[in-house]
Amino acid sequence: MTALRRFFPLAVLVAAVMTGSAVAQKSDTIDWSRVEAETLEHFQAVLRIDTSNPPGNERAAVEYLKQVLDREGIPTQTFALEPNRPNLVARLKGSGAKRPLLLMGHTDVVTVDPAKWTFPPFSATRNSGYVYGRGTVDDKDNVTAALMTLLLLKRMSVPLDRDVIFLAEAGEEGTTRVGILFMVQEHFPEIDAEYCLAEGGGVLRSGGRVRYASVQTAEKIPHGLLLTATGTAGHGSVPLETNAILKLTQAVAAVATWKAPIRLNDTTRAYFTRMAAISPPADATRYRAVIGSDAKAAQDAVDYFAKNDPSLASIVRTSISPTIIQGGYRVNVIPSEAKATLDVRLMSGQDPEAFLDEVRTIVNDPAIRVEWIKRDVRPGTPSARLDSEAFKILESAFARHYDTAVLPTMGTGGTDMAYLRDKGTQCYGVGPALDAEDGPKGFGAHSDQERILESELHTFVRFHYEVVRDLARRQ
Repeated sequence: MTALRRFFPLAVLVAAVMTGSAVAQKSDTIDWSRVEAETLEHFQAVLRIDTSNPPGNERAAVEYLKQVLDREGIPTQTFALEPNRPNLVARLKGSGAKRPLLLMGHTDVVTVDPAKWTFPPFSATRNSGYVYGRGTVDDKDNVTAALMTLLLLKRMSVPLDRDVIFLAEAGEEGTTRVGILFMVQEHFPEIDAEYCLAEGGGVLRSGGRVRYASVQTAEKIPHGLLLTATGTAGHGSVPLETNAILKLTQAVAAVATWKAPIRLNDTTRAYFTRMAAISPPADATRYRAVIGSDAKAAQDAVDYFAKNDPSLASIVRTSISPTIIQGGYRVNVIPSEAKATLDVRLMSGQDPEAFLDEVRTIVNDPAIRVEWIKRDVRPGTPSARLDSEAFKILESAFARHYDTAVLPTMGTGGTDMAYLRDKGTQCYGVGPALDAEDGPKGFGAHSDQERILESELHTFVRFHYEVVRDLARRQ
């Protein structure tokens, strides 16, 4: 081998590194003050579009997003099961060296009672550093972050190894048949990706200081349980042991107070391990107990959580919450039938029919029928990997922007990521920093004063862009 041939590969390597550094430098030369102004413009625009679901009417939001993307020369497609409820797909092409990255946000929002709002719910009012409006944190913050990320990648000419896909989906708030279900069943090749970033996580602040960041890597599966009690009708003046309402209330109490077995997965084990490392001694002891080998200590810790932090108790076992009771029509008539509906959140991977048999054993009354009812049930899927390239980049970005620990979390509610995880996509839920105090004050998602700090929206957009850039760009 000649000296020239020995030198050539090194020269190519040096040139490649220098080129990569130049590209990275160019992609980081962004006037963030201008980006913040544009972010706010788009954010307020989509907030002012009433996409309450029902009925949804996501078309106006999709038309706005499409107009912005078309203006930048970013290809878009729309897919609709119903004319007024389209889904938008935009794509920046990469080299194909790696599989695509999907960014997902839903354009619909839950309904509102305008009379309860201090600022009109679709006004996107700015006040004292906040933006108020339905959808500010569920989920037009993620929609806006994904939009700005695509715009910045395109403007900065970031060379990509992955296609970056943006799905602005319809129908997440209870009508997935027009949104993610439609896209997965009818148009999955358009959104097929190795990784997905969507809602479900965030950064928790308390007293104005960041406590930790959460990334949703797993979620529980919603089911609807119906208990129907039958008995003998009669006059209210003569109590009957066969009273359907009496039987029903006894059954509901038995089921709701039953302690389903503790079930851990990769996400919850990592969550409690990391929480123990950043918590005061007493709390750390409980967190370690949950994942320890002492079953009694684990149960004692979960019982403590049930009283003091119910969300933690919910992530380690299937939960059951009575939500609707129906029975009777006159004060002096014992009805022959009464019904109760319970909100059940199964642990992923749990057999629904086996669980139903367990409930029947708990009820232990042949006069009470126990059955599942129709509900928007998402598929049960494994946790997203914690050793993936995506999770490592998320950890790095959270440390850089928020200087905090990252906790993988189990969502107790449902997100549309479940449908993608079922297809093999590794999905991670992210979000902006929110204050722990906001929820109890009525400023959280689905509340009557939903809001977000402008400064935290801007931090999230920058965080989101850098995560996508680092995960998708040419290495």
